[in-house]
Amino acid sequence: MADVDHDLVQAVKVYKALGEPTRLKIALMLIKQKNQCVTAISEQLGHVAGSTLSHHLKQLTESGLIQSQKNGSFIHYSVDQEVAMKFAPYLLA
Repeated sequence: MADVDHDLVQAVKVYKALGEPTRLKIALMLIKQKNQCVTAISEQLGHVAGSTLSHHLKQLTESGLIQSQKNGSFIHYSVDQEVAMKFAPYLLA
């Protein structure tokens, strides 16, 4: 039962995160181009303030949909394929 509850909570977080167009765009971008740093994501999105981008990345990370990995002074982001397959297979199509 605990696994079902955990899955339900995570599903809500993933769907809520993807319910915002910029976050959906970020997730789709990270599917195509893995391990992107904030600078690369920002350049591809265009006119998104740094604080706004940080908020979007935080929401996606907290949902479990994307992972972050610190590499020196950079943080690289990528989609967690297992979470995407389970809750948002549309991203992988």
